[in-house]
Amino acid sequence: MPDYQRPVKRPSDWHGYMHRCAEAARDPRLRRYFRAWNLDGDTPISQAPLAAMDMETTGLDPHRHAIISIGLVPFTLGRVHFSQRRHWLVKPPRPLEAASVTLHHITHSDLAGAPDLGDILDELLEAMAGRLMVVHYRNIERPFLNAAVQARLGEGLMFPVIDTMELEARFHRQSVRARLRHWIGGAPASLRLQESRQRYGLPAYQPHHAAVDALATAELLQAQIQHRYGPESPVGELWG
Repeated sequence: MPDYQRPVKRPSDWHGYMHRCAEAARDPRLRRYFRAWNLDGDTPISQAPLAAMDMETTGLDPHRHAIISIGLVPFTLGRVHFSQRRHWLVKPPRPLEAASVTLHHITHSDLAGAPDLGDILDELLEAMAGRLMVVHYRNIERPFLNAAVQARLGEGLMFPVIDTMELEARFHRQSVRARLRHWIGGAPASLRLQESRQRYGLPAYQPHHAAVDALATAELLQAQIQHRYGPESPVGELWG
């Protein structure tokens, strides 16, 4: 991995990292994506262009498994632009496994005419450009997309994200109250997307459709900011 693409060690480093990538990226699509970045850690979350992203994959290991669908929904703290959502089915390089079909219900026939991820990369990067990505569990979307782009372009695609699962963990797993509850034998609070939404009174959606799960993630962040943080919270306190 080139030095300029090594993951940042501190959240405040993301601004410089994205600009270093813009200068060093060889592929023009990546250059355009990185050059569109215009956020630093002091930007209030209310002023940040946001997009929720979700993926369905054939497994959990980005080096052995592959992306089969991507959902992306642009939003702000005040409004989710679901009419502007994007949803792509992409053909994996290896056959689907029965276990993954059972989970996300995307079948071989669904993917028979789907493009390779490389063929929709222009559209995807354009939809992401200039926006701060919001995901629920960043160990899926970011490493899978990075591995897929690396395999096709020989360059990686790392970027800052707000992880709604990690924000939820701050209050329900990492706080003094949560640790005390665990110490006295209480069950830890679930950090799954649907259970996290329930704590804010958000409705249940059918899971495992990338665009719908992206919508659910966007709404969850809106609720978390309203109840836990506030619109003036700098993105540097939220992203990672």
